[in-house]
Amino acid sequence: MSDHRNLLGIPETLLPADPAADRLAAGVAPAEVAAAYPTSALAWATLAEAALADGRTVEGYAYARTGYHRSLDSLRKAGWRGQGPVPWSHEPNRGFLRSLAALSRAAQAIGESDEQQRCAQFLRDSSAEGAQALGL
Repeated sequence: MSDHRNLLGIPETLLPADPAADRLAAGVAPAEVAAAYPTSALAWATLAEAALADGRTVEGYAYARTGYHRSLDSLRKAGWRGQGPVPWSHEPNRGFLRSLAALSRAAQAIGESDEQQRCAQFLRDSSAEGAQALGL
């Protein structure tokens, strides 16, 4: 839709550019980037994904939860009211969506099935395209 609204009339939330993205793309270590930009969901999502891939489940869970909570702060600042689309196609939204996917995976790995399901559904509700791209 050209007016960026879903069927319920809730506008899409489009986060501002994440200043950490360029540093991560340049190959700066994600831990260094997260320390320099602690509000960056993308930095925390990157740390979470790496920890989960390495089998460091609890560490991945902590990173993902940090990215998720930093994302909620950013979403609210951008006008989000607790629901509505957060499109994957808008690159700055991907830190939030990746944090949410990582949190879902980490919750599943530690046996938190309620949280895993809640996070997976939140991801699908926020961005079906993102959920598909992230394998959830």
